[in-house]
Amino acid sequence: MIKPIELVIFDCDGVLVDTERIATRVQVALGAELGWPLTERDVIDLFIGRSDASVRELIAARLGGTAADVWAKRFAQLHREAVDAGLTAVEGLPEALDAITLPTCVASSGSHEKMRHTLGRTGLHARFAGRIFSATEVARGKPAPDLFLYAAQRMGVDPAACAVVEDSRPGVEAARAAGMRAFGFGGGMTPPERLEGPGTQVFHDMRELPALLAAG
Repeated sequence: MIKPIELVIFDCDGVLVDTERIATRVQVALGAELGWPLTERDVIDLFIGRSDASVRELIAARLGGTAADVWAKRFAQLHREAVDAGLTAVEGLPEALDAITLPTCVASSGSHEKMRHTLGRTGLHARFAGRIFSATEVARGKPAPDLFLYAAQRMGVDPAACAVVEDSRPGVEAARAAGMRAFGFGGGMTPPERLEGPGTQVFHDMRELPALLAAG
């Protein structure tokens, strides 16, 4: 028997805040600058949804550790500048949050520092304060289930009663691996078909989410 949803776990980048477009643009520019030419699709396939540590490992394997460290430092700087220049919440997200009555939390591949910045910049941090979890707190990042299982444990909810809202392939894979229902947001950078899979409902507008959650 399928358990009713008791907790909604939101990814951050690309689900709450419209940072994935910024990140993709910055990664393409850094690849051109540092010797790994990347297309937008390459960045989506390789980097989006993964932790900073796993992205650094990919870059180090290609360019070496020193270059990976330079890349990470430059990315943090350029990303912060772009966020400060005009980051917004994902379209329809504030209205969706207003309509969702279930308990919520955030579980992101990003660091707590990064989330304080991006969620704070968009006025969303206060909505989730005290219920924000980072991949830096677990052994393995997405697509491993560790982060979502950790968030459920911290929130005191059975994983089978959790719903995850994600916009990346590693994210929906992590939700499925955790035994949670996945709602794949197809209105972002990742092609919707890459989010499809068992136990996953793909949707395209954040304003659709409250009704989908209510339907279970």
